[in-house]
Amino acid sequence: MNRIFISKELKNASWIIAGKILQMLVSLLVSLLTARYLGPSNYGLINYGAAYVSFFTAICNLGINFVIVKEFSDHPDEIGASIGTSVLFRFISSVLSLLLIIAISFFVDRNEPLTVIVVALCGFSLIFNVFDTINYWFQWQYKSKISSIVGFIAYLVAAIYKIILLVLQKEVIWFALATSMDYLCVSVLLLYAYNKHGGPKLRISLDRGKAIISKSYHYILSTLMVAVYAQTDKFMLKQMMTEEEVGYYSVAVAICSMWVFVLAAIIDSLNPTIINQFRTNKDVYIRKNKQLYFVVFYISIAVSFAIVLFGETVVHLLYGKMYAASSSMLKVVTWYTAFSYLGVARNTWIVCENKQRYLKYIYGSAAIINILLNLILIPQFGGVGAAIASLLTNIGTSIVLPLFIKPLRPNSILMIEAIIGKGVFK
Repeated sequence: MNRIFISKELKNASWIIAGKILQMLVSLLVSLLTARYLGPSNYGLINYGAAYVSFFTAICNLGINFVIVKEFSDHPDEIGASIGTSVLFRFISSVLSLLLIIAISFFVDRNEPLTVIVVALCGFSLIFNVFDTINYWFQWQYKSKISSIVGFIAYLVAAIYKIILLVLQKEVIWFALATSMDYLCVSVLLLYAYNKHGGPKLRISLDRGKAIISKSYHYILSTLMVAVYAQTDKFMLKQMMTEEEVGYYSVAVAICSMWVFVLAAIIDSLNPTIINQFRTNKDVYIRKNKQLYFVVFYISIAVSFAIVLFGETVVHLLYGKMYAASSSMLKVVTWYTAFSYLGVARNTWIVCENKQRYLKYIYGSAAIINILLNLILIPQFGGVGAAIASLLTNIGTSIVLPLFIKPLRPNSILMIEAIIGKGVFK
């Protein structure tokens, strides 16, 4: 049985990784050309708008993505209702979030009409992303091959759109629509693939919706707090420094993020197995969690060492001299990946153990800490200060803060044991 699970995990992960590699190659080429064409100021403006989207995505998702796979396992006869109702709830929250984004930007950036327009155009991607819920059905079915192909096709369409803009030398507002274009294509293709591969008929069930929200709402505040400390740096850099500083910092973060799809693929592929083992074999369940933490942590550390050694060269070759200031930020921010993705990997344990309600305390504290650190460090060190704040916050969120919350302490111990290799390999 374990061999069957391992085979499914590897096959599922390989398709996710392969799809993401293709996306990364296309994204890398297009992003480099876009960053060079727009320059640090306009590139920073686009990423400022994207920060709004990332922040409100936490609200729009309603925490459903953290519990939906377990809902499929617990209620296999209600999958159509689970997906359909989740899509409806996410659509409503996305429309409301878009309106709120426009209102906030109009107030905060009231003397910058171009900024308000860019933020609003970026915000439309929230609405087109609601059908992402279907992707979790393919993961649950160990059919990530399909969703990977769909994702790549959609990404290719968005990339072609950006290339056309570059050739025609369009203004920055046209680039703000690129993310919406990507999500729109993904939604259409996911719906087509879902129907073609025998997905249950989508329907609305308020009872199903209430049941899902009753488990997922704990994640709304926690993911919102994650978004606060994940995006606060860009907001505060824009308000306290300049758009150029946001551009430099965004390049550093982009380079760090070029490879993390590998971690996401590993986590997504092990997620169904860990959930299944929780019900059948607790010893294997614990060992699988440790193995996941071990792999995520040490792959991240190895990549971070390479980035520290060659980061300056990478920035120069990929983005040019105009982004040279990004290299110092890159050498700091790269280390937060290990701890950030330990936190992502922990979510499976949280769902299985039904400890969602404690996340708000961790992420609420982390958001406050991150804001305070940014207030202290950004005026002194600019983007490097924001990078230091992010690193310290992620260490605290993943390992340190949970040690002070008794129900979550076992997970921090699992992480520490995994890092030192205790009980990882039988």
